[in-house]
Amino acid sequence: MAAPAGARALIAAPDRGRWLWSVLVAALGLLTAGGSALEVYTPKEIFVANGTQGKLPCKFKSANMTGTLTSVSWSFQPEGTDSTVSFFHYSQGQVYAGNYPPFKDRISWAGDLEKKDASINIENIQFIHNGTYICDVKNPPDIVVQPGHIRLYVVEKEILPAFPVWGVVGIVTAVVLGLTLLITMILAVLYRRKNSKRDYTG
Repeated sequence: MAAPAGARALIAAPDRGRWLWSVLVAALGLLTAGGSALEVYTPKEIFVANGTQGKLPCKFKSANMTGTLTSVSWSFQPEGTDSTVSFFHYSQGQVYAGNYPPFKDRISWAGDLEKKDASINIENIQFIHNGTYICDVKNPPDIVVQPGHIRLYVVEKEILPAFPVWGVVGIVTAVVLGLTLLITMILAVLYRRKNSKRDYTG
């Protein structure tokens, strides 16, 4: 007697599950064939004075040589938000800057892919640039495990002293030399007086 349709479906379900699992494993195998983990390294946080240039360092380690397929993307997560905005892309020696206003005409490439360096510079940093920066590097067939994250803190620019530092150093040096000379002269006078008194007594 033939099994009911529902029973046939129940019997076929395990086979279908095993087939889907096999397809998934095969796909993962194709993706990872010849590739390895690409690791991205960035400092956890950096501090930059407002109005100055800031460098966002990003290094990566890849088992494969860099080439035409290697690319770098930078994204920004503003302070106090969960959303990210892509504002910079580098590929085949070309820079592609986004249209995000806070970074317009401020970003420049500071890396060297041959040296596994994906760093960038930000000119004239302002407080609006506070937030988290994400460095994502792709170098097929290697697979990125985790992009790099940098927390940027923009701080007040320190007020430079009105008196030059070199002037302070010069004054301190002159005072020390003057005191040394004065002490030497006093000791010389005392020594002479002592010797003079000894000669007179003799």
